[in-house]
Order: sequence, then structure tokens, then C-alpha cells
Amino acid sequence: MTLTEFEPLPWHDNADGKLRRIGVEMEMAGVSAEAIGHAVVEIVGGRQQRESAFLRHVRDASLGDFRVELDADVLTSRAYLKSLRKLGIDIEPGQLRENLETAMSRVAGLLVPHELVCPPVAFEALPKIDAIRAGLNRAGARGTHSSALYAFGLQFNIEVHSFEAADLLAVLRAFFLCFDEIIAREGIDFSRKLTPFVQRFPENYIEHVLDPDYAPDPEQLIDDYLRFTPTRNRPLDLLPLFAWLDEDRVMAAPVERRLIKKRPTWHYRLPNCLIDDPDWTLARPWLEWARIERLAADPESIERLSRRRLSQRGLIGRGWSALKQRLAGFPGRS
Repeated sequence: MTLTEFEPLPWHDNADGKLRRIGVEMEMAGVSAEAIGHAVVEIVGGRQQRESAFLRHVRDASLGDFRVELDADVLTSRAYLKSLRKLGIDIEPGQLRENLETAMSRVAGLLVPHELVCPPVAFEALPKIDAIRAGLNRAGARGTHSSALYAFGLQFNIEVHSFEAADLLAVLRAFFLCFDEIIAREGIDFSRKLTPFVQRFPENYIEHVLDPDYAPDPEQLIDDYLRFTPTRNRPLDLLPLFAWLDEDRVMAAPVERRLIKKRPTWHYRLPNCLIDDPDWTLARPWLEWARIERLAADPESIERLSRRRLSQRGLIGRGWSALKQRLAGFPGRS
């Protein structure tokens, strides 16, 4: 059965008492940037504005401004021009650059997805974003499963409801406790598991966070994250949020500084983007996030499940140690 209704979150307001907003990013192939822009205009109005062969905008839409880009920073930022200048080749704006970028866009589009970046919207507006998704499906957009080369993802940027360390910790713990079930239910594509973008968190960090005695202040919460996992390539990327809270602290760490866009959101980038499946809707991966927040709002369940998870991990560790000791006693082993 197709899931079309979006599950509400337990916290409706942000830290300022205003309605929380959600940003959506969809990666896809099989459709041009112009066609993606048309699907947006068809649902929320606005006008397309082409900036280059790699980047265009939909301005003045009813929900705000949308961006359509080829998901390759070296192209959208035109960083390739600097490399050419080092070789003594200076391509000025004009028809030559236009022809070159159009050709580069077509070639890159075979492997690099187009990405539709939606403006932050209120929860009630998510069905309109899903209507855009449906229009892209009708236009022939292809998603994660359509090729072994595609590791396309769907990303939600969910505004946090609180900046208190205990509240942030509760959501992070809930994410760790729900993670394996999400992987199983969503069938996260094998090609995406091979990419660096959504690698699992280190087990020692998970155990550190799930320890019921762990009660960090905001500074320690950020410092521990930067110590255990100083990268944005996680299924729940906390660097944008932590940079919003303490930019200097984050930027002083060995992280991908140039790629971090600070914002007061959970950057949830785990789901597949099954945009070519007519029975798939954004409400399906959204439900998994709603489950995370519902668990985060239940401190007794968080503590019970955390203790169970840590206990199971301890049993596995003790079993492995015992096995290694037995193997060490076999003849011929040193």
C-alpha cells in the first residue's frame, strides 16, 4: 500500500517557538535541469532562471526559491576554470564557454546526478514537495535502483526543536537505536553503502553516546563528535548543526570545512531516492525520521534500549575474546 500521509513529529516548534521547517534534497538522473525546473513551476509556480549549464533556479515560487544543480562542486562553482588558467588557458564568458559547459554537463550527467534543493518549508507543505516528486516521476526521472552506477540519495534537513545538549543527545541516541531497523526496512542500496557519503558511525562512538551516564554539555557533545568521527560523511551529518552552534570549534577540527553549510538542522542523508518508483513517496522515508523523534521523546525507552544494546555488544565482545583464546591454543598457532 502506498504511504502518502506524512507522520507528524512530536515537537512542532523550534527553539524560538516558531513552526519547525524541513528542507528536502532529491538526487536523480534521466531528466534535464530544465525539466526539473518545469516540474517545480507546475506545482508551486515561479520562474526558471538559468545561471549556467550546471546550475539554475526557480525564483518566486509560492514556497520560496528552488535550486537545480549538477551535483559536482567542481562544475557548479566553476573551479575547473582555475585549473585551466594554471595551464595557460583562459576561457572568458561567451559562446565558447557556453558550448564547453554544455558538453561537460552532458558527459557528467551520465554519472553525476542532478539535485533538486528545495527551500525549507513547514510540515504542512511537505505534500506539495511530494507532488513535485510525482511530477518528476512522470517526467522520467531515475533514482537509486535504476543503475549500479547510481548512489543517489534523498536528504531531509529537519530543523531542531531545541539546542539543549540533553535534547540533541536524545535524538542522536534514538537514531543509533533505530539505525539497523531503518537499513532493513528501507533496503538501503548496495551502491550507496559503497560510497563514503553514508558510512556507519564508529561503534566506539555509538557505545560512548548510548552510555546512560553520558551527560555532556554542548561543548563536550561537539568535542566528542569531532574526536570520534570528524567527517560529514555520515548518514546523520551533525557538522552543519554543530557549526551553527559553535562555528570556530568545528572549523578548528580536521573536517571538510569548505563543504560544511552551517544550519540549525539535523542533516539526515540516509534514505534512497526511489523517484522512478510510482508507488514510492517522500512520506515513506519521512516516517523513519518520525519514528526516531518519537523514540527520542520517550526517555525511559531510550535508557532501556540503550542498556540492552550495550549489553548485547558486551556479550559479543566477550564471546569473541573467548574464541580468540581458544584458537590461540590450537597446535601450529603462535
